[in-house]
Order: sequence, then structure tokens, then C-alpha cells
Amino acid sequence: MSARSGVRHATANGNPSKRDRPVLVTGASGHLGANLVRRLLDDGYPIRVLLREGTDPAAVEGLAVECVFGDLQDFPATRAAVAGCGRIYHCAAKLSTIEGDARHQREIYECNVIGTQHLLRAAREARVERVVVTGSFSAVGYDLDAPSAPSNETMQFYPFERSMPYERSKVLVEHECLKAVIDGLDVVVATCCAIIGGNDFRPSRLGRTLCDFVNGNLRAYLRGGFEFVAARDIVEAHLLCMHKGRTGHKYIFSTEFLMLDELLDLFTEISGVAGPRRRLPAPLMLACAEMASAYLSRFHPGVQQRLTPGAIRLLRKCRHADLTKARTELGYRPTSIRTAVEEAYAFHYARGAIHHAAARAPSAPVGSGPAVAHRMALP
Repeated sequence: MSARSGVRHATANGNPSKRDRPVLVTGASGHLGANLVRRLLDDGYPIRVLLREGTDPAAVEGLAVECVFGDLQDFPATRAAVAGCGRIYHCAAKLSTIEGDARHQREIYECNVIGTQHLLRAAREARVERVVVTGSFSAVGYDLDAPSAPSNETMQFYPFERSMPYERSKVLVEHECLKAVIDGLDVVVATCCAIIGGNDFRPSRLGRTLCDFVNGNLRAYLRGGFEFVAARDIVEAHLLCMHKGRTGHKYIFSTEFLMLDELLDLFTEISGVAGPRRRLPAPLMLACAEMASAYLSRFHPGVQQRLTPGAIRLLRKCRHADLTKARTELGYRPTSIRTAVEEAYAFHYARGAIHHAAARAPSAPVGSGPAVAHRMALP
């Protein structure tokens, strides 16, 4: 698939760009990419986005961006998309929490690993200043004897435990980043946890969970927890990595660890809709998920499973993140997960995805909320 340029849309305020060379953002149709593009536009950067043919353009419609269509698995198309860019944010990835069949696993590998390899090669050839690659907390190691102990950037992924193809692919993505650094490219990895917030057009798995909860389609849950990051915070994190990160290093970013009980309580407080009170034992949920996953994978591969075996195993670990490196080296200051949930709820309510009769109107309009106190003044 070859790359082709789209139409540059006019900005609403007509402000001229403060920079000359465009910034390339991959994955702009996803949750992180959509928020990152808006922040970069607010900061005055000229933006080019790489989209796959057939991608729903809702996340970038009406924005002052140059759209280039192509596939990261196609190196000539990738090279064309990178040409002339000064910096790159590589947010594109195929996210999945299922094991899948051989075809699914190869798709994850080729999208995430080969796609990253192509992008970094093209960036090196084009003498791009720096590339920030989005990493995954699930690719960070943890204490095997105490999985809930905080993980930091020095901890290696344990390869001998059952893990999801997506997790393994993100480990290989980091390996590609280090190879590119050895070859002379400036690369930094921004390690991301589960994102929640507005501008979730696709929507994300967590966005669908919020909508299912409010609409009464979430019947039960299990005891477990994870690190969640506000969309505002992970966008700020990527900018911090671009402007302050050390070449070849990765940084972990989160806003707050929450147990599922706490997250669902937030959903109830913000939406006014009571959620499921049935908390099933994790072993039972895992057994049911294994059977459901096997059935769906064989007979209905297109149906998305809400709680997959991989997701349940991850939640049961209750993994925590150590943010010391991001705080001390980059000045990262997380904001509020409650505000992030409020913004997510307002966004999905406005787009008509929430239709429960008892759901209250958002307390603030879409896109509102306190400004990020630590917002950087970028060069």
C-alpha cells in the first residue's frame, strides 16, 4: 500500500504554525494519538498523521493535520510518510488481550514489531531528530515472588510465564528501539498503562467498559487492579520524553493504581448508575473466560470478549508502577484519575454511546476540565 497525502484542513482560529518541519504521529485514530495530536496542535506544531487505508477518520476530522495514508508494514509507504519530518511520536500498535490463532499472532507481530522496525529505519534514513515510541507496562518485568510490588524500568520481562502475544510483541518493540539507538537514532520509550479520558473515538477497551457499565451490560466483575493513566497525563508524558528523556531510556507513566471496586465506584459516582454488585472469585472468572475465549476464537473470531483470560491474569497480579525515574528525571506530575473518568464519561455521553435512562448529564461539557498544572513550555 503506497502513501498518499490528504487535504490539510483549516484551523478554527487560523493561528500560524510555530515550527517548520512537521511532527509525524502514528496511531492518530487511537485514544492516545487523538489526544496527542490535539495537544501538539494547541502548542503550534504542524502535524502529519499516518493512517491506514480504511481507518475511521473521526479522530482527526476537522483538524489542521496533513493526512498520509499507508501501512507501517510497507516500508516504501513508511519512508514516504517520514520524509521531511523533524520528530516522530510512534503511538500505533495493534492492541489485543487474546491469545488468538497463528494468523492473529502474526498480525500482532507484523503490526507492532515489523511496523516499528520500518518506522525506525525510515527515521534514521531521514535524519529525524528524535522518535518517542509508546511502550506498554505489560512489557515491564515484576517481582515474581511479589507481583504487586512496584515495578521500575530496570526490571526485565519474564519470558517463561504464560503471556499474551501483545505483551511479547511490545518487549520486541523495545528491542527494536535499542537496536536503532545503537545505529545512531535518538529514541525514547514512553511506557503507558491503561488509558482513560476523552477523545476516545474508536473507542478503547476501557472506554467500552465504561459505556457497558453505565448501560447495564456489565453483570459481574472480579477482584483485581491495575495502573491507570489519564489521557492528559500520558500525552504530557510523551512530550516530556521528547524534550527531556535520555536517549535509549524508557520511562513508566501512570496516574493512579485502582482496584476494580474503586474504578467501578467512580463510574457510579460520576454517572449516577449503580453497577454490578456481584464479584465472582477470580479462579471461576478465569475458568469461564478460558472456555468463552476458546469458543469465540473457533466459532466467532470477530466477537470481542470483555474479560479475556489474559486480562484476568493481568488484573489478578495487581501490578503497581514505580514512577521515581519519570518524576525525578522528567518532572512528571500525574493529575487526577477522577477528572479523567469525568472527561471520558462526558465524551461518550456526548457521542450517544450512553443511553441508560438513569444516567445523569455530565457535570462539565466535553473537553472542559482543569488545565494541567505542570504543562510544559515547549521549545
